[in-house]
Amino acid sequence: MDARPMRGCRAAFWRRADRGLRGGVSKMGDDVDRIMAVMHTAFDPEYGEAWNRRQVEDALLLGHCHYLLATADGEEPSGEVPASEIAGFTLSRHGFGEEELLLFAVAPRFRRRGVGRRLLERFSLAAQARGARRLLLEMRRGNEAESLYLAHGFQPIGLRPNYYRTLSGPRVDAITFARGDEN
Repeated sequence: MDARPMRGCRAAFWRRADRGLRGGVSKMGDDVDRIMAVMHTAFDPEYGEAWNRRQVEDALLLGHCHYLLATADGEEPSGEVPASEIAGFTLSRHGFGEEELLLFAVAPRFRRRGVGRRLLERFSLAAQARGARRLLLEMRRGNEAESLYLAHGFQPIGLRPNYYRTLSGPRVDAITFARGDEN
């Protein structure tokens, strides 16, 4: 048994990891470290879109949340890969025939190399394997990933006016995109 203190959500997190989620406790902790390393470089603080470690861990407590990691070729890391060599990640939530992409990030030094394209393809395949017939995501207006989403068949289906507040004060719309069967 691991020597980590077992309290509250963190206790459930480590027990869940002990049951084999992506290879056990050390693997899960390492993967959260990798996600956070990309998160800190990929999201512009002006928009406040990055999650903190607790939010990521809490999401992973849920049995219906999933993540993928990507190396410089957009593929799953094999073996021990340092956090600095993780190029991107996805975090998604599955339910009722849909999968929502909660976070999608590629570290700036790996952008424009096909990592995002391959990671989005892998996300789509994994979600479909879990039974998702419809994929959803939400992004702020002006996000440069919009062209990637459109190229992968996502279409805008909704708008949340003034949803995001920037650090400098102005508000920015959120756009909801979907791909796949609505029924």
